[in-house]
Amino acid sequence: MRKGLTASAACLSALALSVAAAPAASASDDPPPPGKITMQVLTVNGSGCPAGTAAVAPSSDNTAFTVTYSDYMAQAGGDSKPTDFRKNCQLSLAVHIPQGFTYAIASADYRGFAHLGAGATGTERANYYHQGMSQTTPISHTIKGKYSSNWQFTDRTPVAELVFKPCGENRNFNINTELRVENASDDETSFMSFDSADGSVRTVYQFAWKKCPAS
Repeated sequence: MRKGLTASAACLSALALSVAAAPAASASDDPPPPGKITMQVLTVNGSGCPAGTAAVAPSSDNTAFTVTYSDYMAQAGGDSKPTDFRKNCQLSLAVHIPQGFTYAIASADYRGFAHLGAGATGTERANYYHQGMSQTTPISHTIKGKYSSNWQFTDRTPVAELVFKPCGENRNFNINTELRVENASDDETSFMSFDSADGSVRTVYQFAWKKCPAS
């Protein structure tokens, strides 16, 4: 971590939120499918997720999946580089699900840590979509300094607006995220991150499931 952030890193380690592996119920009427779901990161692009720093894993009950970032932080002030104020990540995921089912994303829980000086702001922005289909509208959340703690935002999709992957088609799932920090003082370092020192903070995407028509 860059010079001047040692104390902040210690605070991050002490205050990192432990996310329980108990996803909320699906927003769909259909229960999760039996069988195994597998997921793989196919491509990674962006300054917020260097190669090898993003991982995905489905929950054991097929209700959700998590994305873990280990080097995703935007910062401004102090000895930050001019480009450090904004970090982004574009993930393309291969999602293999049991036959006869399709899925949409009912909600997304974004979590991390922020240390913002007086007058500084930190913004999280995200959207996601199935390959070849319209992107969801990006949703932004902003924290205003002075602030030094964990943060969490939840984006929910109304049931009538759920976008399901077309049945019987293999389409990658794409996630776009962004962190941005604007500082009021060049003398103080402010930052906002998706990751925690112990890796316990994860972004959680809740599945909505639907049975496909019999062919």
